[in-house]
Amino acid sequence: MTTRRHFLSAVSVTAATAALPRMANAAGGRKLALYANTGRTLMQFDVDVENATLTQRGSVSTPGGIVQYCWPHRNRQYLYAASSSNTAGATDHSVTAYKIDSATGALTQVGESIRIPYRPIHMSLDRESRHILVAFNIPSSLKIYRINPDFSPGAEVPQTAAKDCGIYAHQILATPDGKHVVLVARGNEGTPKTPEDPGALYVWDYRDGVLSNQYKIAPNGGHGYGPRHLDFHPTKPWMYVSIETQNQMHMHRMQGGKPLPEVVYNKTTLLEPNNIRSRQAASTLHVHPNGRFLYGANRSQDLVDFNGRRVYKGGENSIVVYSLNPQTGEPTVIQHIETQKIHPRTFHIDPSGRMLVAQHNLPVDVRDGDSVRTVKAGLSVFRMSPDGRLNFVRDYSFDGAAGIMWWMGMVQL
Repeated sequence: MTTRRHFLSAVSVTAATAALPRMANAAGGRKLALYANTGRTLMQFDVDVENATLTQRGSVSTPGGIVQYCWPHRNRQYLYAASSSNTAGATDHSVTAYKIDSATGALTQVGESIRIPYRPIHMSLDRESRHILVAFNIPSSLKIYRINPDFSPGAEVPQTAAKDCGIYAHQILATPDGKHVVLVARGNEGTPKTPEDPGALYVWDYRDGVLSNQYKIAPNGGHGYGPRHLDFHPTKPWMYVSIETQNQMHMHRMQGGKPLPEVVYNKTTLLEPNNIRSRQAASTLHVHPNGRFLYGANRSQDLVDFNGRRVYKGGENSIVVYSLNPQTGEPTVIQHIETQKIHPRTFHIDPSGRMLVAQHNLPVDVRDGDSVRTVKAGLSVFRMSPDGRLNFVRDYSFDGAAGIMWWMGMVQL
């Protein structure tokens, strides 16, 4: 049985070739496809890892508005996309399944989309790819849906266990053993007019689409704690959590397949934590396929007035790289590298661990001496060295006319 994630650090390799089901090594001759959205358009790219290039091949238009998140089936033949019109009071939210052409990576819709009640901020599949796990941020909640025999999304699985989902859910993910589910609830930062909403991690036992025996992890009662995303080490019982609102990286040990409450290590994500020029927000994180390194994204995009224009205020838009102590799991920063664009919301590591691609949401005007230029939304490509460090290679820009870039990821065909 496969026991590790199907997306976002690498997907699906068998236990015969690795300790987790990551995607087959790109050097093995298998085609690698990258998918990224602009608005409701889900674009498809060929990936050349050797030359660190992306070549656009096609696209599909998803129902239900802007693509929010996608996740592949463990067999790598189907991709599930959650979409939303993403506006206040909207009712157009859905999950759609696509067949992935094994030769080209082209997507073809399978069956009908299912309607879901709210904006889906995150989705994943359980370890057996029998169910779709969906997290909603407003109201903070989750739902689980069956996958039909034809691989289309199916009916909701009724739940009887307690489902305290905290405030502002942001990610839902099964643990490596497939027997538990973790929901990340970010909370909300306090303002001069509103108090802070505490954050937390919510953990359940899980079996065949059904949750039970919930418990909560909330350091300091969740105050000063705004978790965003988590990832698991491929071979060790370690879990890493990016803390968005405090710009931190936490490490928890796991026991019996479940995370323990204690934060064993707490490291900053920022190069200059004492020189914050605008709101900084830690984003997603991923452990390298070899388990030796950890990567996290830093984002900023606040604007100020300049000659009648709104321009970027300054800050860190970067990937932070940590080496991981093989005995303790302690992360130690070895690099910060700017992504060359603004607001890296997500990134993905190719399964061979040789290339990283970061995605950026929107075009932003920046000051360039006495003039203003636009840094477009798009993708930044980095080579990954054997020592874990990144080297910027190139970027691909999109004008944003088709809508916000919200998600991207890669699948080995």
